[in-house]
Amino acid sequence: MLVLVHGGLWDDGMDGERFWGRTGVAAGLRGEGLAVTAPDRAMRAGSWDAEAEHLAAALPDRPVVLVAGSNGCSAAVRLALARPGRVRGLLLCWPATAGDAPVDGRLPAEAVPLLAGGVLRGVRDEELTGLRMPVGVLPSVPENPVHRRWTADALLALVPGAVELPGCPEPPHPLFRPGPLVAAVAGFAAGLRRP
Repeated sequence: MLVLVHGGLWDDGMDGERFWGRTGVAAGLRGEGLAVTAPDRAMRAGSWDAEAEHLAAALPDRPVVLVAGSNGCSAAVRLALARPGRVRGLLLCWPATAGDAPVDGRLPAEAVPLLAGGVLRGVRDEELTGLRMPVGVLPSVPENPVHRRWTADALLALVPGAVELPGCPEPPHPLFRPGPLVAAVAGFAAGLRRP
């Protein structure tokens, strides 16, 4: 089972349907024979731990593969750290770049507590080194101010055994096409099924 964790940070109108549904990702993955759910994040929960708890309530009663996009990577990692037995794989797609003052300055004051962390918002770097499930990192190609290449590189260096998957633009970017992402996610999930 794939649990798709959408991106966005304090965005009105961003939800699982807009990020994964309307872009064709969920349907493409189902077309590959994969079971998929795309719950909505608690976008104004006030903390990444609260978001993780919200997502945990939506998990099926078996281990899942979390596929997270952009700022959803922070919520997914917090969930994987809090409930490692429930997460058998973690795919971090277009991880949002933390610590960029011009980008962070565009967010409302209510979002400021969510900006703290290391390479990922809401996660200390030493916590990333403690992840023990298989982890994939899919960079934004081309990179942009919110999704810088160095963020993906830093994750690949910090997370033990993390692998890089072929990058693509992130949804709902106008250049995004679901095919390359669907192939990458399906390949990652298939690798987890092998003994």
